[in-house]
Amino acid sequence: MSVEQNLEQFLKDVDEIAEIIQGLSSDDATSQEHIIAKADQKLALLKKKENEDGIRTKTNRTVFNNSPAGSFPQSNSEMSQDSFLAHLEKDAAERAEKRTQDKALANALKDLGNEAYAKGDYESAVQHYSEGLEILRDMQVLYTNRAQAYIKMEKYQNAITDCEWALKCDEKCLKAYVHMGKAYLGLKKYDEARKYYKKITDLDGNKEKMVKGTTQTVFRTNSGFNVIGDNTVINRSLISKQADPMDVDLCLSVLTLWQAVCTGNEENQRLFISHPNVTQQLLALLSSDVPDVQSKTLDLLSIYSMTEEGRSLLVKHLHPSRLLKSLVIYVTLMDRRAVKAMDILHSLTLEQRLKPYFRTDFLSESLPLFNRLLTKSSMSLVNMAVFPLCIAVIGHLTEDRIIRSTMAGSLEFWNSCLLAVDECSVPAAGQAHQDILVALLGLMFNLSLEENSVIQGTGVDISTRCLSLLNSKDGTIVTRSVGILSRVLPQCTAAVGLSVQGGIVKKLIKCLKAGGQRTSSYAVKVLAVCTKQDPQAQSDVVKYDKKFATLVPLLCSEDEKIIGNTALCLGNCFNVPGAAASLLQSDIVKLLLTHAGGDANQSSVQQNAAIALGKLCTAEPRYMMRLRELHGIEILNSCMKYIK
Repeated sequence: MSVEQNLEQFLKDVDEIAEIIQGLSSDDATSQEHIIAKADQKLALLKKKENEDGIRTKTNRTVFNNSPAGSFPQSNSEMSQDSFLAHLEKDAAERAEKRTQDKALANALKDLGNEAYAKGDYESAVQHYSEGLEILRDMQVLYTNRAQAYIKMEKYQNAITDCEWALKCDEKCLKAYVHMGKAYLGLKKYDEARKYYKKITDLDGNKEKMVKGTTQTVFRTNSGFNVIGDNTVINRSLISKQADPMDVDLCLSVLTLWQAVCTGNEENQRLFISHPNVTQQLLALLSSDVPDVQSKTLDLLSIYSMTEEGRSLLVKHLHPSRLLKSLVIYVTLMDRRAVKAMDILHSLTLEQRLKPYFRTDFLSESLPLFNRLLTKSSMSLVNMAVFPLCIAVIGHLTEDRIIRSTMAGSLEFWNSCLLAVDECSVPAAGQAHQDILVALLGLMFNLSLEENSVIQGTGVDISTRCLSLLNSKDGTIVTRSVGILSRVLPQCTAAVGLSVQGGIVKKLIKCLKAGGQRTSSYAVKVLAVCTKQDPQAQSDVVKYDKKFATLVPLLCSEDEKIIGNTALCLGNCFNVPGAAASLLQSDIVKLLLTHAGGDANQSSVQQNAAIALGKLCTAEPRYMMRLRELHGIEILNSCMKYIK
């Protein structure tokens, strides 16, 4: 009899003896008779086997006591039943003790095998696992561990045999099916491998990821990317226009395969994207004339765009400006492809660390593309629902200082933006146009951070558009328009005068009354600029903000910029006759003195407050008494160092 058959027979005998012992403890007389008969039969079989093997064992035939529980034995045969039970119990205890010891020793050998495996010493690992199995033949984990080591040694048939033994120990052992699948893959018996991988998901549907991960690893380790990427027929099909239906089917199959092996596997993503032919292939597939090919390619790129590492791989291995150009074109499509493309670009341009990659060829390739995109003819063709996201992508790029400087220095691009604003500001424009306008204003706000001759030259045109937008009922449009004015007007004196004539002061006072931290910050800065340069603006503030009821409370703001610009604006307005006197009943002296002698982080706050206080007392001498009461002269003298 073979070793395997001996093990099976041994396990069967153990199960039968355990059943006999359990049955003998039953209180039911009928059950006891049945078990006694079974025990006699088992003893007879054992005796026969021993005789066949040449071993003579003298065995007393025992008759078990059938009398009720608690009665005294009436014969020697009844006494032998107790002896037999005691013998069985002792034997079971000894076997249990020995198994415990064997298991401890087998586990120790398993640990040694695991240590050797972790070091890459697979032969030693196999030796330790084998020694453990000599001690405990039914220890399933030793079979699966040894199978794993055999796979590393490319002894695939040995691994399969071990997995079969592991399944005899536990028919639901998932690791055995996993290793069998790997072993059959190593033997290039793919149908067999697929059968065992399917068995895993049949046993446990939650283990689909395990199967997928294993398949992805096998694809990588067997040079799957090189096999496909270097194939002349496949490569020609991928970079062509796929006019032939067979080319289309081949492209879709390859894209489906790439997507399957890259999903959730960063190592596969890295190997795939770094293949020499992939850049050309992906860019060609994005420009395919076949919608399904485009969609599949976008799905593949989306896998990368969802993780930080994946996004880095895209911008490092693909040509960023060409990728940008290929994806932006999708904004003219009216289906999900446009959304997918913009989502990919949005994720790539949102991270500050990735923006510098888009500097290359920006002036020669990306900027002309953006100019064309904002023309009236192009805007009539775009997907209106997706176009705001496309403009937001351009806005993200302006957060890079070099890219922003390039864009803000382009007169053509500024003119494109202004024409697009006009297109979206027509009375008949709907919500879609309004969403685009919000995105455009955000882009222009970022660009206006720059100070250059182009902005100075177009300041009048920019401020004129923004001034008209202050009448909008959309709070975001108003806020962004005021924000642009706060950056453009300081660069363009001509724009200040025209804005004042256009009624900007009245509109800004209205904005301040409506509240809003950000809008107030921009609005009061614009008022400070206008009142500094134009006396008419000073008079308009006095006219539309009676007794400075809107401006004075801003001196209590927690925002130092608002405080500093408010103090500057008030100081400018105190030049208007009677303006200072309108505050005699207020605590303006105390407010300004507090900021002039305070410890603001920005010295301009103290400076502007001190100047405003000086102008206040000059315009209306009656404030001097209040100033002396508060020891203001001494405070002003101590803060003179802040006044430039």
